[in-house]
Amino acid sequence: MESETNILPEGLLRKYWGYDQFRYPQKEIIQSVLDNKDTLALLPTGGGKSICFQIPALAKEGICIVISPLIALMKDQVEQLSKRGIKASAIFSGMTKRQIDITLDNCIYGDHKFLYVSPERLKTDLFKERSKKMNINLIAIDEAHCISQWGYDFRPAYLEIRGFTETLADVPQIALTASATPRVEQDILEKLELSDTSTFRKSFARENLTYSVFELENKESKLLDILNKVPGSAIVYVRSRNKTKTISEFLNKNRISSAYYHGGLGYDERNRKQELWISSKFRVMVATNAFGMGIDKPNVRSVVHLDIPPDIESYYQEAGRGGRDGHRAYAVMLYHQSDIDDLKNKIEQSNPSIEEVKPVYQSISNYLKIAVGSAFMASYDINLDDLVKNFKLEKKSVFYRIKALQTMGLIELNESFFTNSQITFLVKNEDVYRFEIEHKEFEGILKCILRLYGGEVYQSYVNIQESDVSRLLKISVSEVCKKLRKLKEFSILDYQEKSDLPKITFLTPRLNANDLEKESSILKERRTVNLEKADPLIKYLKTDSVCRTRQLVSYFGEEMKIDCGYCDYCLKNRSTYNEEVSKIVGETLLNTLEEGPFTLERIYLTLRSFKKDMINSVIRVLLDQGKIRYKENDIIEKVD
Repeated sequence: MESETNILPEGLLRKYWGYDQFRYPQKEIIQSVLDNKDTLALLPTGGGKSICFQIPALAKEGICIVISPLIALMKDQVEQLSKRGIKASAIFSGMTKRQIDITLDNCIYGDHKFLYVSPERLKTDLFKERSKKMNINLIAIDEAHCISQWGYDFRPAYLEIRGFTETLADVPQIALTASATPRVEQDILEKLELSDTSTFRKSFARENLTYSVFELENKESKLLDILNKVPGSAIVYVRSRNKTKTISEFLNKNRISSAYYHGGLGYDERNRKQELWISSKFRVMVATNAFGMGIDKPNVRSVVHLDIPPDIESYYQEAGRGGRDGHRAYAVMLYHQSDIDDLKNKIEQSNPSIEEVKPVYQSISNYLKIAVGSAFMASYDINLDDLVKNFKLEKKSVFYRIKALQTMGLIELNESFFTNSQITFLVKNEDVYRFEIEHKEFEGILKCILRLYGGEVYQSYVNIQESDVSRLLKISVSEVCKKLRKLKEFSILDYQEKSDLPKITFLTPRLNANDLEKESSILKERRTVNLEKADPLIKYLKTDSVCRTRQLVSYFGEEMKIDCGYCDYCLKNRSTYNEEVSKIVGETLLNTLEEGPFTLERIYLTLRSFKKDMINSVIRVLLDQGKIRYKENDIIEKVD
């Protein structure tokens, strides 16, 4: 893919995304990156973070390294870029050495523009050596809050990103996050050592998103009431897998079409349900927090939390999946006192002691037959039920203890891991032709592969659907798999079959279980942090005397001039609210016009923290009072 340095950012936006203009402050962020400045972008969920690094990377010679914490996020962004004709790759746990090797070659010698990697990957000798040969034009650190222990999804490996970036002193960095408190923001700047940084913040207030909280006993009845009053697509979040199914069945019995979703479902079932919901074949998705990441359905009208999340950041992210089309949407939290007690108990459960964690680490190592000192960045399929049974572990506690091992930066569990089957030719096209002549039984499948997947199969791995090959050749899927395995034995192609099992990746060489004691301080710190982060969430639930949006943005260090006007608090105080807002808008408008005449559009832009209908109402009042006047071409000026 050739450089597009001669195309302005707006031109790239039109060419690849089909939009005519940027949303504020995307253009300013992009210009900062193009000026080679280190940049921090704090944009709320749905604020268009990805474009802020994708467009400047396209506009510059070379490739952008994107550091991302989740495989699902990497895959989603690579898929979205590929659909737009932009070459992008990802390296994640579970790939073979050959797959990684070919991907890195494409990034060095090919025309790929983006390479997505986990922070752990940066530490490997292979990546460090091969990245030296890449023409890196930008380093994008996505989900940058993961660098802070005060962030809601701390990843120890993020602390080591600086070890990689310091070797690329002339390459600008952009750090992006949708939810950072002032404390986390400072951590990002300090730990990444961003120099002369341009920081951009978009208000965390979502004008079209109405927040409400209700304390009540019968939450299911209130859920029905909400869904009956608010038409359109909805998400209902709960904290347990069993409850997703129970609530979905309850809604269906009450004639509200729904399905359930959690990380324990097979890939095909998850994908099918997700696609049906996105295309509005059913109305409500009842899900754990495994649902939503990377899903951009614009017309979600309500997001209901039937169970309370662990902290404000999680709630803000999940609620923010409503109303991305800019139209009115509703975020509702339903709770009773026992939920708060359950939250504190769950924090205790999910923060086990080092003595509880060690046996699970030892059992996983024994189950996978991993020797001490080996397996750095190696991935293994793992059957958790089988692990629990063989080593007589308590199933419920194993999950929390594995999560603790992740917090310690020792292993990673990709519980909902899935990769399509992939193939790439290992020989040139003339060698394939010769093989066809000598082995007529493979002629059909080789021609079919080239017909379906084209010449790219000679250059890199491509996703393959065995069912598509089966249909064209009119043979069974099992026969297709058998032929592909045989071609792999002949070293004609490499065939990596799909897997739907969870994968465990060792993020460090396997330790002796007793050596884990050295890392125990991380678990103690996380327990303290998690308990402290629950307090603002509980306060949010209990405080019904302050605007909900004002409470949320205050948590992120932002001060709102006015209440939102739509939350449960504001609706109870609507008349007082309107008077206060009108007064503030009037004073702000008159102060603004002290600078000189403004067009109406410029007034809207300058006073963008206020709603247009309120601005228009105040303009009418001030016109009647003779304090302002209209001139030609919709220009308004103050009357002296």
